[in-house]
Amino acid sequence: MTETIAVVPGDGIGPDVTAAAVAVLESLGVGCTFEEYPAGDRVRADRGTALPAETEAAVTSADATLFGAVGETAADVILPLRRAIDAFVNVRPARTYPGVDALRPETDVVFLRENTEGVYAGHESRLTDDVATLTRVSTRPAARRLAEYACEHVDDANAEGITVVHKANVMSETDGLFRDTVCAVAERADVATEEVLLDAFATRICLDPAQFDVVVCPNLAGDVLSDLAAGLVGGLGLLPSANVGPERALFEPVHGTAPDIAERGVANPTAAILSGAMVLEYLGSDEEANAVRRAVESVLESGPRTPDLGGTATTDDVTEAVIERVRPGR
Repeated sequence: MTETIAVVPGDGIGPDVTAAAVAVLESLGVGCTFEEYPAGDRVRADRGTALPAETEAAVTSADATLFGAVGETAADVILPLRRAIDAFVNVRPARTYPGVDALRPETDVVFLRENTEGVYAGHESRLTDDVATLTRVSTRPAARRLAEYACEHVDDANAEGITVVHKANVMSETDGLFRDTVCAVAERADVATEEVLLDAFATRICLDPAQFDVVVCPNLAGDVLSDLAAGLVGGLGLLPSANVGPERALFEPVHGTAPDIAERGVANPTAAILSGAMVLEYLGSDEEANAVRRAVESVLESGPRTPDLGGTATTDDVTEAVIERVRPGR
């Protein structure tokens, strides 16, 4: 492997957790080249822009990108980067791990979220001091390629089918178009589907998450529901994600900058390290990706653990423990 991975640490705990993920990947000796680029709140304060042109260019040319977290400038950084690589699907797995105190230990679900439009398309207007509007965008091509990705995912993961989450009973045109398109693609691919209204899904996943496997949903719904699922499995510090486009992908932990613990060295690097495992898988190094996941599971089960998981370990402690399990006796 000789791929180039752009690293965008960002703000808050972003630099700490991305450094942890890079250290784990480098310990495998897979031959990737890591190149770091600036973005975020501090960059805007220093340079007047949160997303320098060289960073966007690097992300669009690298084989993959590992992203940390960005604070107040998130909409000015991560959304343009997703658009730059045409990342049409956001993949967010949420599962429980041994040794982690989870509200719903049976949770094991993957959210496949439409990642380019909906209410995140950026069409907002302030009509008067008292009135603001937001235009929601829903197109058949976007829903179709998300559905095609979902059907391929079902085949690769040997899943039973997909759950299509929507609110077409209220937003009949936009969510109706999304639902109809996804279900039609799934029917042609002979993939079983279940439709669940957004509000009903929020209740059902809390009461019985084991009934869901692969969830396909519009942009905002996927953002909110995957965070809800994080609460079921032990917190945002455990959830990785991938933003996948036709030729490029960007990987990031689901959590934010966590300013209350920034620069204290106690951030949980699990989500970032697992995002690194997704990078390896994306680049075709399945064996190494699985080795990272096994090492992470071992550390979560037996420790050390960071304070968010009830332990006293530092970010570096956890990182070193993962590396030791990836490469025992190094």
